[in-house]
Amino acid sequence: MGKPIYVLSGPNLNLLGTREPEIYGHQTLEDVRVLCEARARSLGHEVVFRQSNHEGVLVDWIQEAREAACALVINPAAYGHTSIALLDALKMLSIPVVECHLSNPAAREAFRRETYVSLAATGLVSGFGANSYELAVEAAAGLVR
Repeated sequence: MGKPIYVLSGPNLNLLGTREPEIYGHQTLEDVRVLCEARARSLGHEVVFRQSNHEGVLVDWIQEAREAACALVINPAAYGHTSIALLDALKMLSIPVVECHLSNPAAREAFRRETYVSLAATGLVSGFGANSYELAVEAAAGLVR
């Protein structure tokens, strides 16, 4: 197998399953990891799956992905709306970047409708709950082919 697909999740996603389940669903981040790994394996890829509540840690992982990954899936969570640092790190990548959201930001509050991450993303998957991640991994694998 070649380089893995990095799947990065931002702040508060460690609380999936208990945090606002009416918006984000009842599946946990561990459930999401299992979905991503299974989908990636079926497509001939491995996954590096990580979550952090800290912006700088996410930037470090994005920089690491420059050399170590074949593609990047990122759910930046709230940092998507605030972090120019994430945007700048993502713009340094030459690999496909798929932005991922559990909910549909376009159907939520106005401040959630635009993200800095979208400016650097190859594509966006949103609104399918935990399956958004699975679909994003599939899209990333397709972009690598």
